[in-house]
This record gives sequence, C-alpha cells and structure tokens, in this order.
Amino acid sequence: MNTTMKTEILAILREEQKMRLRGGLYHQTQVKLCYNSNRIEGSRLSEEQTRHIFETNTFSVEPGESADVDDIIETVNHFACFDYMLTVADAVLTEEIIQEFHRILKSNTSDAKKTWFKVGAYKARPNMVGDMETTAPGKVQKTMRDLLAEYTKKSTLTLEDIVEFHYRFETVHPFQDGNGRVGRMILFKECLRGGIVPFIIDEGHKLFYYRGLKNFAETPGYLLDTCRSAQDAYEKLFAYFREVKSRPDHK
Repeated sequence: MNTTMKTEILAILREEQKMRLRGGLYHQTQVKLCYNSNRIEGSRLSEEQTRHIFETNTFSVEPGESADVDDIIETVNHFACFDYMLTVADAVLTEEIIQEFHRILKSNTSDAKKTWFKVGAYKARPNMVGDMETTAPGKVQKTMRDLLAEYTKKSTLTLEDIVEFHYRFETVHPFQDGNGRVGRMILFKECLRGGIVPFIIDEGHKLFYYRGLKNFAETPGYLLDTCRSAQDAYEKLFAYFREVKSRPDHK
C-alpha cells in the first residue's frame, strides 16, 4: 500500500465517523475490531450480535438464550473507545490517553463497582498473564513512564516498533483487567499515527497471537507475522471501499 493510501485511512475513518455513514469502512472497522478484540478476551457475543448493537443500539437473544450484561456494556464501551481513539490518533501516545482508553472501556461494568478496581487508573493488585508474572503494582507507573519515554522519542515509527511496544505493554499489564483490549486499541492508534496500515487481530488467530506474545523476546517473528497477516486483511477491506468510492458511477 502506498503512502497516500495509508494517510487516507485515518481521514476516511474520521469523515465517516462524523457522517455516521452506514456500511462503510468506519462501520465495518467498529464492528470487526470490537467483536474480535472482545472475543479474544472471552466475550460470548457473536459478530452479528455486535453488529446489531452498533447499528440499532438494541440487543436481543433467541428464546432460551442469555447474554452477559458486561459483554453488552463492554461492546458499547468499545465503540466509544474507538471513537475517542480517532480523535487522538495522530497525537503522541501518553499515559493520559492510555488511561482514558481503560476508563471508557470499563465504565459501568461490574468491575467498576469494585472500590479497589480503579477504572482508568493502574492496578492495585498483582496479576498474571497465563502463568507469566507481570509488573508489580507499585512499579507500574514508573515502568510505564520509562516505556513511553523510550517509545515516543522515536522520530519515525515502524511496525516493528509498534508491535514491540505492544509486547512490552502486555508484559507490564498495567490495569487490573482490560489490558488486551487497551493494548490492541493502542496498536490501531499507533499504526494510524505512524502512517502504517492498521490491523485487527482475528479471534480465530488467538492462539497464534498468544504464542507471539509469549515468545516475542526470543522469536519476535511469530507476533510480527500474525500482525502482518492481519494487515493484509485490513488492506483488502480498505481497498474494497476505496475502489467503490473511486468508480465513475459511484454516487
């Protein structure tokens, strides 16, 4: 994808967001990013249910079925989080932006009712990723500030830079919950800021994604290959809408 096409992505997403255009790139990105990112973290909502919430702001289930209220709330919150991300997409990444992602994502959930949970703030209790230890709560703020200072001094961003930041962010695991979704929102934002094709990690590739994170220090190619494959998929989605828009008979 050429440089012009890369810079077009953010402009089109913002334009369609403002228009509230139905069926376009913004619409498809909202649904697919929300569905896949939430599904990776255990949401039981289908892509069709996610789409229905986005399009109608309503939710329904078949007789005999049930839905987790937090899954619904976090779906709506994810849409709002993406909208906020578009407003700061070309801004330098800061702690405040990252914490706002978390605040939006977890607001009004059952976790938000726990006094110790700290929505929009760093974790108060230790947590783990699978069997891997993460940064202790008392060290999170300094670690995040050091990580951001090192990352944001780069004059030019590459995909490798952004993916490495994602890996390091996930090893810190700065929030009590929601780290994966915040991390993947950062991935999308930073690709837009760097003029790099953004991407959506497909929940069907979750095991490859987790393997990539777990083995990144020794074999960064695993995670990079998963991200590049996701880039290819998003590039095809963008190319479809760009082609349709450029057709002489398109109105």
